[in-house]
Amino acid sequence: MSGIAASGILAREYSEERVSIERTDTTDAPAVAMKNPLLRVLAQGSPGGVFFLYGEDEHRKGEAAQTLVDAHLDPETRDFNLDVVQASEVSVEDLARILATPPMMAERRVVVVRGAEAFAGAARSRDLILGLVENPPSDLALILSARIPERSRAKFYQTLIKRAQSVEFAMITPDDVPGWLMEEATVRFGATMEPDAARALGQAIGTDLGILSRELEKLAAVAGDEERITLEHVRVAGTVLPKQDRWKWFNLVGERRFREAVPGVRVLLNQGESGVGLTLGLSTHLLRIALVVESGLRALEEVLPPHQRWLSRQIGEQARGWEAGAVRSAVLGLLRVDRLLKASSLSDEHHLEEWLLTLMAREDVAA
Repeated sequence: MSGIAASGILAREYSEERVSIERTDTTDAPAVAMKNPLLRVLAQGSPGGVFFLYGEDEHRKGEAAQTLVDAHLDPETRDFNLDVVQASEVSVEDLARILATPPMMAERRVVVVRGAEAFAGAARSRDLILGLVENPPSDLALILSARIPERSRAKFYQTLIKRAQSVEFAMITPDDVPGWLMEEATVRFGATMEPDAARALGQAIGTDLGILSRELEKLAAVAGDEERITLEHVRVAGTVLPKQDRWKWFNLVGERRFREAVPGVRVLLNQGESGVGLTLGLSTHLLRIALVVESGLRALEEVLPPHQRWLSRQIGEQARGWEAGAVRSAVLGLLRVDRLLKASSLSDEHHLEEWLLTLMAREDVAA
């Protein structure tokens, strides 16, 4: 393949990587979006109106709903002015009565409706809600929480998104979990969670922030008065840790420790990783290294998702060990691996190990 063709592929890959970052950077986008209504709440007291919290992340939707409730209600009159209902269990008559009830000894009432997607197919309840969206009562804060069905184009959701104070809470991506955990440890417990600990917990638990939040509480209790949450704390808390950390494995490749990375392929695949998933993860890692090599650390910092920006220094250090031609060849090799994984009858382990062995052979020749 000519240098021009290779450069063209890499240019396209860089572009696709940037697009991927922009598309998957939903982790912080809801948080940023959440700032708008919360800032208005803090600046204006309790503005009321209709809030539409939607997306797959029930944990952050729940936190946002609680924040809005706290912003609108005084603790002393809270019990008189708060109703929480499940959309699938409330009749339109009861819903109308709840929404029409005036506040008691307070400026506003708050009604939280969970599972509001149930209203999409219930004409009378849907019309009642949309009427409030168009003409919200001054003494009511209505908080709707919903999961929009995949590929749904129902006008109900589109109207809520456009006309209500809407905030999306998409599921966090696996690569964002360590950064989220480190941030939560600092904000909630005033502790520093070490990257190895965050990565291990994230790989063991997954992306459910509700479970991760509870596990983090356990870790904070285990750490006690210590200011750092370490990998040892994760072990002591009883978390079953993977034998091979996928992020550590990416770092082995980034640090050009290919010989040490070879045994990890089988371990990762036996833990449930897929060849395609590992190839995509490696490609992202190497493309970020390539970006630093060709454009500098600032270029990487500009495209990293917010919860992954802590990686910039680490990737920058790894980039010092690569030349542009070497990282370009490695990425092109992964493109070949990706095609073979989808077309060849040979195992995922074979193709990934072959790629690593090829990099090792080039190291030996260069030496």
